[in-house]
Amino acid sequence: MQTGMRQGPEIWIRGPVTTREPGPPEPAHAHAAARRFSWVGTHGGAGVSTLAAVYGGHDSGRAWPGPGDPPSVLLVARTHAAGLDTVAGAVEIFRRGQAPPGLDLGGVVLVADAPGRLPRPLAQRVKSLEAVIDVYRVPWVPSWRLGELGHPPRETAPLARLTGAAR
Repeated sequence: MQTGMRQGPEIWIRGPVTTREPGPPEPAHAHAAARRFSWVGTHGGAGVSTLAAVYGGHDSGRAWPGPGDPPSVLLVARTHAAGLDTVAGAVEIFRRGQAPPGLDLGGVVLVADAPGRLPRPLAQRVKSLEAVIDVYRVPWVPSWRLGELGHPPRETAPLARLTGAAR
């Protein structure tokens, strides 16, 4: 921070974060259907390709969406310590307005890195994320390891509704 510059208070707003330039309002029917999303992995092996196959949307890999891709981003990470570090950093990029212009953050998707409950330190980190952005949890799905993608797991109903994959 440069000397003499004032910085306002830190303000966190739970929900989608946008860096989109203001423009004409969208028509009322634009929100009637589920939004299309670009899945962006915050680290390798986050599960972006599997999520895009199961829930629909654009698989951006670890890159920002391009001009023809959906501008609404779902950041994806595994629930291990390194994954939670990278996704927190990516959320911070949006919070500071450093994401590419026109992109908006629709939420964070955390994919289980192992079966079972999260250890307490990791669960506390997830709660910290949930305090500032919508977080969607995806459990460990053994059949996905075998390439049997099928329908979204029942525990992910909110994510399925958000992406339009609810059946």
